[in-house]
Amino acid sequence: MRTTRRDIIFSGASTLALAAASRQATAFDGPLADLLRGADDFPVASDAYIYGYALVTMEMTRRIISNVPKAEGTRAPMGTLIKLREYPDASFRDVTAPNADTLYTTAFFDVGDEPWVLEQPDMGERYFLLPMLSGWTDVFAVPGSRTTGGARKTYLITGPGWSGAVPDGMEEIKSPTALVWLLGRIYCTGTPEDYAAVHALQDAFKLQPLSTWGQEYTPPVKVDPAIDMKTPVRDQVNALSARDYFTLLSELMRRNPPAPADAPALENFARIGLDLVKGFDPAVLGDRMDQHLPKVSYERIMLHFLSRDGDMKRQNGWSYTTAAGTYGTNYIQRALITAIGLGANRPQDAIYPTSLKPNLLESYSGANRYVMRFPKGQLPPVRGFWSLTMYDENMFFVANPINRYSISIRTNPVYEPDGSLVIYIQNESPGKDKEANWLPAPRDKFHLMLRLYWPDENPPSLINGSWTIPAVEKV
Repeated sequence: MRTTRRDIIFSGASTLALAAASRQATAFDGPLADLLRGADDFPVASDAYIYGYALVTMEMTRRIISNVPKAEGTRAPMGTLIKLREYPDASFRDVTAPNADTLYTTAFFDVGDEPWVLEQPDMGERYFLLPMLSGWTDVFAVPGSRTTGGARKTYLITGPGWSGAVPDGMEEIKSPTALVWLLGRIYCTGTPEDYAAVHALQDAFKLQPLSTWGQEYTPPVKVDPAIDMKTPVRDQVNALSARDYFTLLSELMRRNPPAPADAPALENFARIGLDLVKGFDPAVLGDRMDQHLPKVSYERIMLHFLSRDGDMKRQNGWSYTTAAGTYGTNYIQRALITAIGLGANRPQDAIYPTSLKPNLLESYSGANRYVMRFPKGQLPPVRGFWSLTMYDENMFFVANPINRYSISIRTNPVYEPDGSLVIYIQNESPGKDKEANWLPAPRDKFHLMLRLYWPDENPPSLINGSWTIPAVEKV
């Protein structure tokens, strides 16, 4: 894991000073007391917490999404495809930052006991991608327009340690973990005719265990009333005590093995009782860090957002990262993306520049009028598509009189005589002659997100920095 200036409290002279002062730590309680009483093992425990944040969050997400008796909305039992049939409107509150560009076809399934088969129909020229995430949130495969084309495919997703024969007509995709999250996206214009076409494609997908292939299959349903279905996942994860957190992490690692490159980190984590073979021994850590370790560690994760090595690029009021989807041993980056954008794609598939403020001194407000101008020939460089989406300050769609939540080429904007594209970002209509380019804003604060699917990797490109996102300017 990389070390930055914010980690200095956990290293070097600071650790020695804390150890020397540990005899005085019994007089008070709090995060500093934890550091003083365990100057040697607190930083190790914090690193272990950050290391496991992705896997624990994925499991808690799986529990909530799959703990239902049937497929409905954004939830379905394990091994059941979730097919979102239309774009959400301003009343949608299931997830933050929803999109109005692709219809999701998703599922959680477990390949630890046997492989699963995913049959993808012929997608023709329609843009789609089928990213598959491991339990550690790494995107280990991305069938789709960019990588495999639109021809019909049948994939055999196999788990760790599986070495059987791949049936004829199937292509093996090896998952590094038992837990797999399919996060398929299919482009749709949103017209009634295109909705029907995409629905037909969604219904042609099949997902089931290899042992049932060729037969009718209904996934078993198991609903656990003890699972909290209302509290947001992140709040549930952050509320776990250190002992409960590491106990769960240890259990999950048995079916979702760490990568070979994690061996040095795991050897270090054994000092606090977290052992891949023996499991977690709570007696080693004790209870002195139960409440404060999660809080301090989560704050380290969020501080990484602001650090120099957090790979958050900033230009003209926009922030984005190209370090998502695969993480290697950069555990704190993995934890950060898990916290702020679980399910993120590889940058080759999608980048999501976000603008929360036009500058450091003020926020976006519907009381003002703004424009975003793309000069001729300088639209977002993509091979898939791009869109500019409006959100309120809580990252949900904004109700408006024309029911428009984003602008892209498919909304048929009008170009200026010089070939440039000007988008009007404001609360009230800019006038009938300009409404084709109007992105309606709320009356108060708002945020913007620019989505680039299949961004160009050759100049001009956002990936290599040879294309710059235009600023949003106040009129």
